[in-house]
Amino acid sequence: MGFNCGIVGLPNVGKSTLFNALTATATAQAANYPFCTIEPNVGRVAVPDPRLDRLTKVGRSQKTVPTSLEFVDIAGLVRGASRGEGLGNQFLGNIREVDAIVHVLRCFEDGDVTHVEGSVDPIRDAETVETELMLADLESLEKRLPAAQKKARGGDKESLAQVAQRAEAEGARHVIVSAAIEAEVSQLPAEDRGEFLAGLGLHDSGLDRVIRAGYDLLGLVTYFTCGPKEARAWTIVKGTRAPQAAAVIHNDFERGFIACETIAYDDYVALKGEQGAKEAGKMRVEGKEYVVKDGDVLLFRFNV
Repeated sequence: MGFNCGIVGLPNVGKSTLFNALTATATAQAANYPFCTIEPNVGRVAVPDPRLDRLTKVGRSQKTVPTSLEFVDIAGLVRGASRGEGLGNQFLGNIREVDAIVHVLRCFEDGDVTHVEGSVDPIRDAETVETELMLADLESLEKRLPAAQKKARGGDKESLAQVAQRAEAEGARHVIVSAAIEAEVSQLPAEDRGEFLAGLGLHDSGLDRVIRAGYDLLGLVTYFTCGPKEARAWTIVKGTRAPQAAAVIHNDFERGFIACETIAYDDYVALKGEQGAKEAGKMRVEGKEYVVKDGDVLLFRFNV
């Protein structure tokens, strides 16, 4: 699996709506009142990768197995959560179990959707959630930059710009997503989604952007295995050596690692598969010190 991602924020900012849209489900209840979500909702989605689709065709694989990403829709946090206010204890317990956090900040006005603080202010909301997290885990205080910034109010563009600045200052990433658009996209047949997004002036979906931001933030890359039975994507941390990359498939692969046959993705596709790459001298045999690169197509040799 790629990574485990918790969706967090204050109540009524659209977490469950976003969760439903990204996972193409309606499992998370979305309503206009605080703590609509109590128990965390969990949804797993395939990580879209056009390279894997292309490898399936070139390798004539019977099956395509993408890597996956798990989203967890966590109950809303409120001021005082570190002292048990609202569902604070449960929230903080759930959030410790995820690899990365998608922090949903409300940057829009809507009189029909109440805000627990009475007004829209994404920077204030971010500070509320982050302060509660820091109070709950004092060790993290030493690692964080000073969070004192002036509160700001304004239109969507100004609010999104402020969020971008804050994310950059903290070494985080920001992704602009319309949960309403994502909900529409998720209901369309796969072959119609590109045209729908293009009509809105978008090149990709919010899910694609969230995944890319998560991989970038966590330093993750993808390698592939490809054969007649299946083409499969595997997620590893950037800088992983070949034996440890093999362990993602099975621990025996690492214990008995001998070498790996390696073909760069572009070469594999351009030369129409493994045989063409071999004939062109583009297949290499790498040893235990080889650092696997994003897009490598690998075949492991091992003996247990």
